[in-house]
This record gives sequence, structure tokens and C-alpha cells, in this order.
Amino acid sequence: MNSWNEGIRNAVCYMEEHLTEELDINEIAGKAFVSAFYFQKIFHVLCGFTVGEYIKNRRLTLAAQELCSTDIKVIDAALKYGYRSPDSFAKAFARFHGVTPSQARERNCSLNSVAPLKIKLTLEGGTMLEYKIVEKEQFTVMGVSRRFHTETSYEEIPAFWREHAESEMGKIVCGMYGICTDSDDQSFDYLIADDCCPGSEIPGGLVTRVIPAGTWAVFPCRGELPKALQDVNTKIWSEWLPSCKAYRLAGSCNVEMYTEDRNYSEIWIPVEKNE
Repeated sequence: MNSWNEGIRNAVCYMEEHLTEELDINEIAGKAFVSAFYFQKIFHVLCGFTVGEYIKNRRLTLAAQELCSTDIKVIDAALKYGYRSPDSFAKAFARFHGVTPSQARERNCSLNSVAPLKIKLTLEGGTMLEYKIVEKEQFTVMGVSRRFHTETSYEEIPAFWREHAESEMGKIVCGMYGICTDSDDQSFDYLIADDCCPGSEIPGGLVTRVIPAGTWAVFPCRGELPKALQDVNTKIWSEWLPSCKAYRLAGSCNVEMYTEDRNYSEIWIPVEKNE
């Protein structure tokens, strides 16, 4: 992988240069030298908001600036900044700015602004993060699966766990694993799963997934959930991976492993040696 900072900087510059065009997440992620699946995960952890939210907020910022400084028509601004109709544009504009596009032209109208992201080198890290590199054989899991949109998954996956725990399936699948597998550019499949013996009978409503053999970076998470896991997850993407010279990301499957001890869990990230 090329420089982490360089990759994110390239991706942000690409988004800024093409805000009035249709943006493809694969093209954006390619500038950062990672897959769309990983780029969206990394971006959210580092920035605190999703790629889609950033693009939308930057477009609405520029639209407001243009509306109050030029005579562009509202319908033309809507089309220029990626909206199919003036109505959808007006609704998004009002949610972001608190006023309609027409009101934005008035003197002394208060508007909101999101500045372009700037990548700065700062002194971070220096904290202990325990991990080990492990070779794992192929294994099969059985569980319940649901597809999530990348933009809303952080809110919806915890609800999925709560729903599962209260369901009949929760009596069959305890939830040893939470597994993310890449699906397409905008979504991914998430499994609440347990180990499964190949060839065993699978109850109706459950699916199986084969997790391929490979090299994994395994990060212990000690402490109360979900905070302990979230803290380690943030350090993995913001500190460990950017500074790791020996390994780079591989595959498109991340695993959360839970134990009976609710104060101990693990995050597994697929990796391969840098050449």
C-alpha cells in the first residue's frame, strides 16, 4: 500500500474536483489504494461521518454559495449538484441550511458551510495496541444474514443484534461471530453466526458462509462492550494499519469474535505480507 495519508489525500482531492459530476465509490477508493469496502470503513472511522454525507454536505455548501452570489436558477443548481428534481434539492437544502434555496438569496440569510477536508500530519499513537498474526484454516459458519447500506450500517447493525436476541433464531444461533462480507459498492452482508460443521443439517431461515483460509491480524478487546470493541476498531484503522510496514489489507471479510466472557472479544482483519 502506498502512503496512507497520501491515499486519503488523493481521494479527498478527487471528490472535491468532481463534486458536480457523478461520483463512483470505486474510483474514489482507487485513489486511496484500497477497495471501496475498506475505504468507506476507514473514512467513517477517521472522519466521523460517511463518504456519502461528506459529498452531500460539500455539494449543499457550494450550492448555497452559488445561489447567493449568482443568478443561477434553483432547478439548475439542483441538477448541477446531483439532485433529480427541485423538490428533492429543496428538502435536502432546508435540512442542511434551515432555509429554502430561494431564501438563501436574501440578504443577511444565515447559511451553513462544510469546508473541504485537509489531511494533516499530527503526533498521534504512542498507545499500546496488542495484536498477533495468525494463520487460520478455512472454516464454515451458520447464522442469520442481512444486507446493510454502508451509509446507515453503524446505526442499523446494533438494532439487528437486539432483534436477533429477542427472536426464535436467537435460541439457535448464540452469536459467536459478527461477520462483514463485501457485497457491492454501496452495501455489505453482515452475519450473526456460530461455527458450523460442514454437512450438518441447517435449520430453515439460516445461511452458511465459508471463511477462506488465510492470514489474520487478531486484536484482543478487553472491557465492556460495545465501547471496548469500538475503541480498538478505531485504533486499528487510524493507527495500526497506517503505520504497519509489514502487512497490508487483504480480502473483504472482517470478523468480530465474541466469547462467553462479555469483557473479552476480538477483531480479525485479513492481511497479507507487503512485498
